[in-house]
Amino acid sequence: MTAPAAFERLHPAVQYHVVNSLGWSSLRPMQERAIAPILAGEHVLLLAPTAGGKTEAAVLPVLSRMLTEHWAGLSVLYLCPIRALLNDLEPRLARLGQFVGRSAALWHGDVGPAARRRIEQQPPDLLLTTPESLEAMLISVRVDHRALLGEVRAVIVDELHAFAGDDRGWHLLCLLERLRRLGGRPAQRIGLSATIGNPDALLAWLTAGRDEPRGVLAPAPAGAAEADVTIDHVGSVDNAALVLSRLHRGEKRLAFCDSRAQAERLAGALRDRGVETFVSHSSLSPDERRRAEGAFASGSNCISVATSTLELGLDVGDLDRVVQVDAPGSVAGFLQRLGRTGRRAGARRNCLFLTTSEDAFLRAAGLMLLWSEGYVEPTVPPAQPWHIFAQQVLALCLQGAELVADDWRDWVGGVPAFADRATARAVLDHMLAAGILAAPDGRLTVGPAGERLFGRRHFLDLVAAFATPPLVRVRHGRQDLGAVHPFSFAAPEGRAPVVSLAGRSWVVTSVDWSSRTAWVEPSAMPGRSIWDGSSRAMGALHCAAVQRLLAGADPAPRLSQRGQRVLADLREAYAWCTPDATAVVAEADGETRWWTFAGIGANAAVAAGLAAAGVAVQRFDNFGLTFAGRPAQAAVAGALAGLSAADLRPDVPEAERDRLKFSACLPDGLRRGIAETRTIDHAALVRLLAMPVRFVEIH
Repeated sequence: MTAPAAFERLHPAVQYHVVNSLGWSSLRPMQERAIAPILAGEHVLLLAPTAGGKTEAAVLPVLSRMLTEHWAGLSVLYLCPIRALLNDLEPRLARLGQFVGRSAALWHGDVGPAARRRIEQQPPDLLLTTPESLEAMLISVRVDHRALLGEVRAVIVDELHAFAGDDRGWHLLCLLERLRRLGGRPAQRIGLSATIGNPDALLAWLTAGRDEPRGVLAPAPAGAAEADVTIDHVGSVDNAALVLSRLHRGEKRLAFCDSRAQAERLAGALRDRGVETFVSHSSLSPDERRRAEGAFASGSNCISVATSTLELGLDVGDLDRVVQVDAPGSVAGFLQRLGRTGRRAGARRNCLFLTTSEDAFLRAAGLMLLWSEGYVEPTVPPAQPWHIFAQQVLALCLQGAELVADDWRDWVGGVPAFADRATARAVLDHMLAAGILAAPDGRLTVGPAGERLFGRRHFLDLVAAFATPPLVRVRHGRQDLGAVHPFSFAAPEGRAPVVSLAGRSWVVTSVDWSSRTAWVEPSAMPGRSIWDGSSRAMGALHCAAVQRLLAGADPAPRLSQRGQRVLADLREAYAWCTPDATAVVAEADGETRWWTFAGIGANAAVAAGLAAAGVAVQRFDNFGLTFAGRPAQAAVAGALAGLSAADLRPDVPEAERDRLKFSACLPDGLRRGIAETRTIDHAALVRLLAMPVRFVEIH
């Protein structure tokens, strides 16, 4: 290797093994650029597509620091959002560590007690884990927290965008603050992420409260001209399976689906057509997923059907094609999936969309219009995570932090979302009044109501910021296949239910409801499985892109002949659509609908405002609102003219407010306010109310 100046700064042992053990003749540009700031102890965010070399870009200079600065004990944490990614990375990171005489180990929910005891007794230099497992370590009375975690010098957070977009991100920041207090020093924070729209803001969020130098390292994004993307319309999942069974035979294809249920249907239909098919989604058992992902990684003429689980950085080997059934939720998600292809020399990135409904066609084409314009969504942490604050206070009580009054600030006060001390005090007062907390001698402890609400299985509910649905495990003999919703076992009287898992059908022979376990046998009958889910919320800009598409904007990706016909038919059906105005359309069938193209976050608030003004709304969705009956044009116009974005609040059902985990720890007014804030898209609402409204009557 002709060593550039950056490479020469690595510890000689690291340099030696990069050249001689890994056999690399050069580093990738991202890997070279990361060396200097990481060696200097700066906080960094590394952005690159899947398989862009981010892991080595972070780990090689961290290993160099470990050797040069003589770090001892568990000095590096590598955090991932899913266990499967940790399992995939562990052999790779263990090998890098072994090159220089350092060790790596794995700790998550599937790791047994014997392996955990070995880690406690002889900590590795690098530990791969999840935030939930890290929380479990901190609240465990069997773990010496300072002995195990007091020497952490660097934390690498993989797939940072997957954390930051929901409450797991706030939980992660709290854990980083608690580690700082345990060790008496701030650890270097290194984030790894796919392409996002606001990298500087994401790094500022990751490093909130820290004043050390920081920086974003990102390659120039590849444009639409550098990929082969086609949108086809096939009309059904069965037709998608038919197309896939005939197209690109002999090649290795990865097909993404909108949902677990859709993935199971597609996989079953492909197997019925004789296609070697594997399945990967979050409700399969770890063993089943590992078998499927391993077989697919080593295969050639086959298809893996997956949900977003394979959107993250799991290694599935060289791919020939990516197929998207319907549409991903974002441009960022599409870029992750597209980045799975085009890795071989001379190969181009590619993606084929197979849409099964007109709605899915519009979602796919709208996303591709945004992508062609260079747009990528920002990652925005959810507002007001006061339920996470409550979780952290309970966790600190179990950790033995001996909190009195505002002592929590010493542990998690660096998290910017908790800056409002009056709200923090109100949450603590509510928890004390409700018996969730107690303070018999002035020090906070878990109260009797807290024990009752969260004390099951040694407070296991406290380790995660998200709620898990009540699923039933499905077993074939000793083989754990995965889990499904109890509704999956509904069947006509006298017939045994047949479920679908791993792309195969299974007849249910018995169910033990006390242990939530079902036993099954293979079946030739078609099966179905159900999981909790909700209709996908679209962002306002995505909805506006669909509006522009219907009004004549040209989607950059190639449309198949069927896709061209569908788009032409849709434009004819929506001939009233213009890009610069919304439309209240009185249909010939008697239905009146306001097409806002503003997203559900704005439409929910407008629906509540119209109802308060006397114009009843029957339902609302991403694209608009349907009125109850046929209100007069003057009544609708008058109600719309009286709406003010500052005053509108969506009508959030009680059940939706309770979806926040730990919502019982919050005063009612705060709980409602958080739900409203997280439901409404204020910027989209302001844009919507500023747009002119056309009234159209269709005869």
